[in-house]
This record gives sequence, structure tokens and C-alpha cells, in this order.
Amino acid sequence: MRRLLLALLAAFSLWSTQAIALEQFQSEAAAQAHCPSDVVVWLNLPTMIYHYKGQRWYGRTKHGTYVCEKEAEAEGARATRNGE
Repeated sequence: MRRLLLALLAAFSLWSTQAIALEQFQSEAAAQAHCPSDVVVWLNLPTMIYHYKGQRWYGRTKHGTYVCEKEAEAEGARATRNGE
């Protein structure tokens, strides 16, 4: 059990210190101005999962930011699989 806990803590620390080179924005409008021909998504930074406007977690996760979808995908992020 202790090994599992240590492994989980190590994995979380890697996620939380992961360098992300994409442009991050505090508002949807600022992100849309940066990428007018792309879709703005809400990226949950620790999981690298993004959500579309109208979905449950869009703009609502604790450690997230507005980004351009194409840039997020280029950094290895993916869309949510359950539509939330």
C-alpha cells in the first residue's frame, strides 16, 4: 500500500511540474483573439484533458485555462471521452 501511495505521489508531482509551452489565457475572449480561426477549449492542466463550451467542466476545473484546440492537441492534450 505504501509503494502505491508513493508511486501516485510521484506521478502527480510529474504532472504538476510538467512544462506546457502553449499559450494560456484567463478569459475565453483573450484565447479567441489569439486564435480566431480555431476553437477555444478549457484545458485541465494536470490531466491534459480539454472540454468544449457547453460541457459540464468547461471553465470549471480547479487547475485549468483557456487554450486553442489545435495548440492543445500539439502539446499532447486530448478531448474528454465522456462528453462532460
